[in-house]
Amino acid sequence: MKDKIIQKASELFLKLGFKSVTMDDIAGEMCISKKTIYKYFCNKEVLIEESTSMVHKQVHEVIDTIVAKNLNAIDENFQIREMFRDMFKNSTDTSPLYQLKKHYPEIYQNVMTYEIDQCTQYFRDNIHKGMNENLYRKDLNVDVYVKFYYTLVFHINENTMSEREAQKIELEALEYHTRAMATPEGILELEKQLKKFITNY
Repeated sequence: MKDKIIQKASELFLKLGFKSVTMDDIAGEMCISKKTIYKYFCNKEVLIEESTSMVHKQVHEVIDTIVAKNLNAIDENFQIREMFRDMFKNSTDTSPLYQLKKHYPEIYQNVMTYEIDQCTQYFRDNIHKGMNENLYRKDLNVDVYVKFYYTLVFHINENTMSEREAQKIELEALEYHTRAMATPEGILELEKQLKKFITNY
């Protein structure tokens, strides 16, 4: 039952917003009593912590699945961007991370500490992969480019209220990041991915 509550709460938080969803809403959606929810979660904040943890686990499982396909580095990044777009397409118009930072800053900080570690390692692996494939330049300072990119991505999510706008700017950030690193061969692959992504949008 605990896992089912977390799953339903996660869906509602992403769809309607962390602030607006109440314990009554979750109980009503599940046709259970509020007392049942409080049996597992002493307050809404604890449920939000568990829900965000579950969503991030699911996100990184999907990322690992995409990475395991052994696509080229640029294709890999675009597949992951498409996954995020699909995962959050039914979300409230307000970006989930923006809401979390505004209404539950302590939970947000905990999420970000973990997320930055995870993303830093993924970005680093992707850059090394692209360099080996001759899609990214060999002379890159990998640590600097990793820091540039995650600073861009997290700044967008923290400061852009609209989820749709955040996704649009993130795509532009990915293009910017890729162009800054790409070889002529990488630019050709980037243009191919951009055309495919926009066609599927």
